[in-house]
Amino acid sequence: QVQLVESGGGLVQPGGSLRLPCAASAFSLEDYAIGWYRQAPGKEREGVSCISSSGGSTYYTNSVKGRLTVSRDNPKNTVSLQMNSLQPGDAAEYYCAAHTTQSMCIFGDSAKYWGKGTLVTVSS
Repeated sequence: QVQLVESGGGLVQPGGSLRLPCAASAFSLEDYAIGWYRQAPGKEREGVSCISSSGGSTYYTNSVKGRLTVSRDNPKNTVSLQMNSLQPGDAAEYYCAAHTTQSMCIFGDSAKYWGKGTLVTVSS
């Protein structure tokens, strides 16, 4: 069945790194712009990053620029979010989503598929 599955979350100290893969089943991530979102307890969902279907265009919200990098591994049907220099403000449940276009991802418009999330905790 159609699935998006995030993994790689866990507990990391401030300044540490994590890599979050988003793996698809029963559909190709090459057909979609892929967005990363996060939601902390009591907060609204926040768009973090988007990568176009071709991988040629990326977007990052200002708070993560220079620290987070999104990339594609098409043979593995996976999009990964590399997170470096993590800060307490990065702690959240992280979700990936498939959008029809990069513009729809950047502006937070309706996604076709959502993953169930992976929890990132940043604490000393």
